[in-house]
Amino acid sequence: MKKIVYTNNAPDPVGPYNQAIFSNNILFISGQVAIDPINGNMKNSNIKEETIQVMNNLKAILNEVDFDFNNVIKSTIYLSNMENFTIVNEVYGSFFKKNYVPARVTIEVSRLPKNANVEIDMIAS
Repeated sequence: MKKIVYTNNAPDPVGPYNQAIFSNNILFISGQVAIDPINGNMKNSNIKEETIQVMNNLKAILNEVDFDFNNVIKSTIYLSNMENFTIVNEVYGSFFKKNYVPARVTIEVSRLPKNANVEIDMIAS
């Protein structure tokens, strides 16, 4: 059985997809960019602020099903510029407890929605 997950504490999808799908106790979170769910604006004055907003959006979706970052088993980070890797990695890592970091892939892409510099998706269980 599949359940659509939605929270007002994360931005509305910008296309034909859901924030997340919960199925068989696995949460599949769509890629999140740094849209502020309060005003709908991108928070991207710098890569650190942008990554914090992305992680807060992911946290809000995790919390909607009573999960947190300890439940994350896999994530994918998409960067428009791999030179941002160190800062993104530092911010991303600060949201996890040391022994609960998930498997991960980081990919450089040519462009992201809303001209974002970072987008992250997650799978949690």
